[in-house]
Amino acid sequence: MGDELRDTLRQVLPGVRADLEALIRIPSVSADPAAAAEVRRSAEATAALFRSVGAPEVEILDEIEGGQPAVLARYPAPPGRPTVLLYAHHDVQPTGVAAEWTSRPFEPAERDGRLFGRGSADDKAGIAAHLAALRAFDGRPPVGVTVFVEGEEEIGSPTLGAFIERYRDRLAADVIVLADGANFEVGTPALTTVLRGMVECVVEVRALEHGVHSGLYGGAVPDALTALCRLLATLHDDEGDVAIDGLVTAKPPELDYPEQRFRAEAAMLDGVRLIGTGSVAERIWAKPSASVLALDATRVADASNTLIPVATAKIGVRIAPGEDANRALEALERHVREHAPWGVRVDVRDGEAARPVSIDAEGPAFDAARDAFREAYGNESVDIGIGGTIPFIAEFADAFPDAAILVTSAGGDPDSRAHGPDESVDLRDFESACLAETLLLARLATL
Repeated sequence: MGDELRDTLRQVLPGVRADLEALIRIPSVSADPAAAAEVRRSAEATAALFRSVGAPEVEILDEIEGGQPAVLARYPAPPGRPTVLLYAHHDVQPTGVAAEWTSRPFEPAERDGRLFGRGSADDKAGIAAHLAALRAFDGRPPVGVTVFVEGEEEIGSPTLGAFIERYRDRLAADVIVLADGANFEVGTPALTTVLRGMVECVVEVRALEHGVHSGLYGGAVPDALTALCRLLATLHDDEGDVAIDGLVTAKPPELDYPEQRFRAEAAMLDGVRLIGTGSVAERIWAKPSASVLALDATRVADASNTLIPVATAKIGVRIAPGEDANRALEALERHVREHAPWGVRVDVRDGEAARPVSIDAEGPAFDAARDAFREAYGNESVDIGIGGTIPFIAEFADAFPDAAILVTSAGGDPDSRAHGPDESVDLRDFESACLAETLLLARLATL
């Protein structure tokens, strides 16, 4: 069965690759209201692909107020067989500065065995991997399959909860494959079993009614920007560990993540030290981290000898698995209020929270996935964490508590640069991911 499926998959891959490139060419940036027509076009193109592979039921769903168009395609389960939900998303991040890209963001380009372009890894490769598996079965998968392709993941899936509630019966499945993770490294497949959550807030510091002369008043009057800098510095201790009281740390992961490899993947400059304590994997998967995401103050080009009356920063804190997101947000807000220096006024607003996730990756579906990975990649899989936050995973876990949730990669790896310039997917790993998903569906049919 494995050899036959491998041969069939190789026959369909050129067409799948062409379809992936066509999807990359659609600038479906969900964060940009001006791109709404392109997001719609991306949904229509995705729906057409699953119609072409025999889905008897394909819909574009956009009835949730404020939501982006999603695609739902369904293949009924043969008698006695389970149903598998295959998830991906068709929206993408903005491109950032075009000059930082080696090739045009929305024109796919192959270099050194990788396919470059915005959405190549995150997450149009996920759509293509689902398409490849279904084409390998000629549109007649051995299990029930529901394909759900979301259109708003890159803006935090704000209406996903309402979407799942409305369409729960159509989304219900025994196994859920969320193809929006990453492999541990090229050639090493992974199941993501822990993800950090995130809390964010905007902090405004005000010291003066208006700006005043720095020579006449400096030395006695504090300025808001200096006060804000001192406040932000309290987020970490001298070692670089997060110093916000009350945040939890999860159980340290067992997987070794070599420091030199991590430094290279993170593009760290020579001489810059890692912050925090513990192993690399513990720091980025099991402990909280704090970052200053943005800062509003006078631009250098507009500077004058004036004490700054008001300054604003956005703070993001990744929280460890096992943490309560709302409690963590309260801890962050309490910290910035209590650590403001010199009696400056502090306003905290726009607090947001996303839960962390921990998956118990045991049971027949996970065994089937690891077997499929081993055969497809020729390498054992590993269980990894992701330091980032994928809010929709918690939504699915809450809605379908009895389903096995597999967070997989469609070929993305640490060098895929998702969200950044020169995003890419390794083509060999993409092929392996397509085969692994095909083999997984075959194995799930025998459970």
